[in-house]
Amino acid sequence: MKDVLPRRARPVDRPGGMGDPGTPGKFGAYGGRFVPESLVPACAELEEAFRDAWSDPGFQSSLATLLALHVGRPTPLTPAWRLSAELGVNLLLKREDLAHTGSHKINNVLGQALLARRMGRTRLIAETGAGQHGVATATAAGLLGLRATVFMGERDIERQALNVFRMRILGAEVVPVHSGSRTLKDATSEAMRHWVSSLEDSHYCVGSVVGPYPYPWIVREFQRVIGDEARGQCATALDSGSPDYVVACVGGGSNAAGTFAGFVNTSAKFVGVEAEGGAGASAGRVGVLHGFRSLFLQDDDGQITEAHSIAAGLDYPGVGPEHAYLRDLGRARYVTVTDAEVVDATLRLARTEGIVPALESAHAVAWVIRAAESGELPADANVMLTLSGRGDKDIATLLTSSLA
Repeated sequence: MKDVLPRRARPVDRPGGMGDPGTPGKFGAYGGRFVPESLVPACAELEEAFRDAWSDPGFQSSLATLLALHVGRPTPLTPAWRLSAELGVNLLLKREDLAHTGSHKINNVLGQALLARRMGRTRLIAETGAGQHGVATATAAGLLGLRATVFMGERDIERQALNVFRMRILGAEVVPVHSGSRTLKDATSEAMRHWVSSLEDSHYCVGSVVGPYPYPWIVREFQRVIGDEARGQCATALDSGSPDYVVACVGGGSNAAGTFAGFVNTSAKFVGVEAEGGAGASAGRVGVLHGFRSLFLQDDDGQITEAHSIAAGLDYPGVGPEHAYLRDLGRARYVTVTDAEVVDATLRLARTEGIVPALESAHAVAWVIRAAESGELPADANVMLTLSGRGDKDIATLLTSSLA
């Protein structure tokens, strides 16, 4: 499929990345809008509506009020004292697990839900893997008087039964997806197909920095609140004013993109941590999926291959286009950890800090542990890690792991 954005337009200057990609919707060689002609007007309308809303103080004020009163922002920056002492580094945790609904997903969803209502839409469509984006979508729909339809892979429904029940309590329709690997990739495909048939009354609330332009940019901007808050908190907590390393887990990559955006003009080194079996940025090749060009796991014939992760939210075969661009720039480094390291990291954080992280977030913790113990992280390094979600949703998975 050809990129349907106008070729004559050029991206604006983005020193260090993470600015406004401009009308082409490109981050270097990545991004764009590879969609059927029927979706071109919808994407263009969304871009125009977002630009108008994002420059409107009234919209910004409404969103800030909801984030404060409903979500509980700002979330704290918590020193991991005991684990830091064991590792010989200074680890600070940005506590998105303490946000309402239990993860960072609510930041983006409330922004998109407000935008959808401003555009006259009455229903939200969403895809979800770990279920946290689905819960956030159902929550925002209930709060703002919208309907919600959430597509979720059959396999993810089985391993995230708690979140499925939460979505249904909140009034959302949960649609099982039986095709393909029955995980996040297939849920995304079904959600996009459904969006085509319901453009007049529905807004597709994309959950990560993926999809056709303007979604990667919109989602990053709604998640930028994480990095902006963390940068201000680090300025107070650290003598240096800024951490040496900023670390976050990466599937599609929204929590990492939002976190990195707050530190992009600092000297902090960015580390995105992927699942070993779902490493788009670390092991992917250039391709097109779900309306955008980026790095995807592929076979020798260019077919998208199945991703694997113990964390349902990282079970995606690619990475957001801006992450691919940051990798090419050398501004961010992307690494992988194994499922076993993730389980060990979950237990270690729980037993040293009294915090049970989401398995997605535990990927970032696992890399910090490995890097500190191997000497890859310098002694006394200041490390800021976004703890993107809490782990109560993953208890069933942990019960069937080596922890049982």
